[in-house]
Amino acid sequence: MSSTAPQSPSSPSSPSSPSGSALALAVDLGGTKVEAAFVTDQGVVVPGTRHRSPTGPQRTSDELQAAVDEVVTATLATLPTDAVLVGVGVGSAGPVDEERGLVSPLNMPVWRGYPLRDRIAALVPDGVPVTLRMDGLAITLAEHWVGAAQGSDHVMGMIVSTGVGGGLILHGRTVSGPTGNAGHIGHVECGGFDDPCACGGTGCLEAVASGPKTVAWAQRQGFAGTTGEELSAAYAAGDEIAVAAVRRSGRALGQAIAAATSLVDLEVVAIGGGFSHVSPDLFTYAREAVAERVEFGFVTKVRIVPTGLSQDGPLIGAGALVHRADVLR
Repeated sequence: MSSTAPQSPSSPSSPSSPSGSALALAVDLGGTKVEAAFVTDQGVVVPGTRHRSPTGPQRTSDELQAAVDEVVTATLATLPTDAVLVGVGVGSAGPVDEERGLVSPLNMPVWRGYPLRDRIAALVPDGVPVTLRMDGLAITLAEHWVGAAQGSDHVMGMIVSTGVGGGLILHGRTVSGPTGNAGHIGHVECGGFDDPCACGGTGCLEAVASGPKTVAWAQRQGFAGTTGEELSAAYAAGDEIAVAAVRRSGRALGQAIAAATSLVDLEVVAIGGGFSHVSPDLFTYAREAVAERVEFGFVTKVRIVPTGLSQDGPLIGAGALVHRADVLR
């Protein structure tokens, strides 16, 4: 939940891997950190191959690229000698330009139309394909593959962290739209909220319910803390402002999920990301907001569940862009 990404511990130079295994190099670019690791075709992050480096709005373009170069290069150096690198999957904060491999992360304003796919392709061996998608779509693939949404074919995955991202699988296939930005649930406007959003909208889910925005709202009400962890502790202790802040964010979350379910008839919404752990009650408040749609059983049927993948979800999702390419559309 904090806005500062911890540095990864040192990794062994020769991680173990199943003999002759096909591995994907997974890269996850978010608002606080970029991570890379190898992921097996069973959806497992290979121990000893995970590296991370801070990102964020204060970084220059060169610093952001250096962070990406650092984690990709460090992970490539841990490729087991008996493994085959079959592809690179990149999940990036959006918006993205899927066809041209460009990224314009809202929380990294120095990158607008940045050629991230080609920059990463230059770091890996010739001929290794690189697939870039929005991070929300990647996490949805992960939940559908080995996470909390297994067995369902109408799924939204969500990340509630520095920002709020999402992605869609409908009829068992990903939906990315003509530019790659379908499922951008963080920028659906929620009724009753007037919080300004960096995208230019008002009352967007990200502006209300992301970790930093929830903490900022609480501070305006008199909360003395500065981090999501502090807000979580205050909530657990019964602090009235913290309770109001988490309830407010949970309600916005539920409103957005109800709207999305009304639109595309979802079965499951699986939610991960650091701020999703602020309290289990965040999910309760979201479910209560959905339950208000009393005349729409196709909306109230949707299950809102925590991620089944803990902190590995974004990397497993990036790996799924390679290993589960058959469900990409």
